[in-house]
Amino acid sequence: MNRPRPLARAAALMALALGPGLVPLVAPAAAAASPPNSASARAVLAPSQPRQAATDTVPADNGARITAETWLNDSTVDLTIDSRAVAKAVTVRVQVPRGWQPDATGTWPVVFALGGGDATDTQTIWTDRTGIAQVAAGWNVLLVMPDPSPAGFTDWFNYGAFGTPAWETFHTLELRQLIERNLHGSDQRAVIGVSSGGHGALTMAGRHPGMFKFAASYSGPLNITLPGVDAQLVLLNLSNGDPFRVFGIPYLNYANWQANNPYDLVGKLRGVSLFVSSGTTGNHGPLDPDMSFPDAVAARLVGGASEQIVGLTNISFISHAQSLGIPVTTDLYGDGWHQWAYWDREMKRSWPQAMQAIGATKTP
Repeated sequence: MNRPRPLARAAALMALALGPGLVPLVAPAAAAASPPNSASARAVLAPSQPRQAATDTVPADNGARITAETWLNDSTVDLTIDSRAVAKAVTVRVQVPRGWQPDATGTWPVVFALGGGDATDTQTIWTDRTGIAQVAAGWNVLLVMPDPSPAGFTDWFNYGAFGTPAWETFHTLELRQLIERNLHGSDQRAVIGVSSGGHGALTMAGRHPGMFKFAASYSGPLNITLPGVDAQLVLLNLSNGDPFRVFGIPYLNYANWQANNPYDLVGKLRGVSLFVSSGTTGNHGPLDPDMSFPDAVAARLVGGASEQIVGLTNISFISHAQSLGIPVTTDLYGDGWHQWAYWDREMKRSWPQAMQAIGATKTP
């Protein structure tokens, strides 16, 4: 039986104290988490000795560069990136397709897979919790999975000063250019994300028109200015210290909230192949673990309430997109908590659409 982590219990108590209107949008692992996808998906890979990246590694425009690489097997490497945008080293897991070589002359489409906001997640979270490695292995694509950081998909507002951490810049400039210049990534790109990574995926696609051919959000908050949702995010960002550094103070810095809101960016997503999914009821669903009291109550208050709130923002985003004539493939699946078992399923459902959008071919 899966038991909520201490953070989940604390969030549940906060929910009881604050009332259902202020239940925080918790990080995904704090909700009722699914077990790893399969034995093959969670198999421990014996890493080789880390080796320094080649001295001729090409940096990004701002000087960020790959400083080390650890090959776990013939197709999987962990890169260490010295990031100027976030002023620290970031680890990124990359799975290369069959036939890829360091000295290849061709390029491959790229899928960027973004995690959620749990501080304990690393670059392994997608391969630990889903079957994405097996799915991607059947296609000629580069799969790029950066270490997610809490509030790690926006250039932090910092009371109007911006500066570091600039996570949007890390993803859209540094990481993108390093993958293209050193691992033969092409300009045919897809971005997918869970929870806050889903918000990041659609926000970055909207803020950088033409950069991504496909964008998918699995249980991401897609209208962060919906009444009450801004308060949820402020509560969540308390774990990062000063919560107003991320987007600013609601209402006072409303323009910056809008600038990072998929709902307000939807017009700029025209031409991007979109997939949006979430639960809507917050009720126990077919992929949620059975629990007994009090764990079931904590899971419902945290994972269930989070997904219910996320569902409201998804309904709002989808309605707005449809009113503008922008097509969105949707799966509002009703019952289900805020957790990886659903995101694994939705990733697999949306994968063919992503491959078509970026022109990827199956491996022989």
